[in-house]
Amino acid sequence: MADNTSLLDNFELRDYGNLELLARQVVEGFIIGLHKSPFHGFSVEFAEHRLYNTGQSTRNIDWKVFARTDKLFVKRFEEETNLRCQIVIDASSSMYFPEEKGNLGIGRNKLRFSAMAAASLMNLLQKQRDAFGLSIFDSSLQQHTRCKSSTAHYRLLLTHLDKLLATSERQKTTAAADALHQIADSVHKRSLVVIFSDMMEQSENPEELFAALQHLKHNKHEVILFHVNDKRYEIDFEFENRPYIFIDMETGDKVRLQSNQVKDHYRQQMQEFIDSLKVKCLQYKIDFIEADINKGFRQVLQAYLVKRNKMSR
Repeated sequence: MADNTSLLDNFELRDYGNLELLARQVVEGFIIGLHKSPFHGFSVEFAEHRLYNTGQSTRNIDWKVFARTDKLFVKRFEEETNLRCQIVIDASSSMYFPEEKGNLGIGRNKLRFSAMAAASLMNLLQKQRDAFGLSIFDSSLQQHTRCKSSTAHYRLLLTHLDKLLATSERQKTTAAADALHQIADSVHKRSLVVIFSDMMEQSENPEELFAALQHLKHNKHEVILFHVNDKRYEIDFEFENRPYIFIDMETGDKVRLQSNQVKDHYRQQMQEFIDSLKVKCLQYKIDFIEADINKGFRQVLQAYLVKRNKMSR
């Protein structure tokens, strides 16, 4: 079986169903990796540990961490909430791409990646005793919880994620702009809002989506936008040179194409779309992170760590 650290970089856990167990494995592997890395100066902020200082009591030294890292860390026991984090997941039908099947018939797709990343992030937040909430949207805002830091709340949100992954409904459109406007108004001021979405908004006016992102910033929230994608297919369009039937997962519309006939044009259009997202996010001071589902969860947790470290200064 792969160790905890490799689970971050591979998608071997796609065939497993216990979100709580997997989230704990991912976070433990992430923390161990940070302790072994040169970034220990801020990694401890995310492991409920601080570096041991000479003269401190040895009572709270974590000897297990010492055995792994040969460094002395003391456990933190503060009860206060330092951060409110609202995790937002796009559950529209485009997030079910690609519909590949693992060994146990469980699909590896953008929605499953987002749910697993969200569960891991919640596990990390709980370890820090930070408060977190969950919002799920497709054509409307389907789920929206307030931020809390309790174990019971954490398990309730895992239940919501489990239900999300169990649904088989397709042809759900996206109303990201409307959902983000609602979230901006309802989330506690100066929260961290973490969004998992492919940003495939079916709108005649793409500026509506950017206006919603701007609304989040106007309400003093810090925002990380994880642009969830399968880079191989959705961006690089690495299909074999043969005819395919491409299906719009939100409308069901179909078109038959020879992949190489449209590849160059498709890649150009997709790059322009991504570039426009990046420019707008830079303009609104939103952290834009490409989240390729084939690269595991380290990219998500690392980006959160860096943002959290900046916010704590």
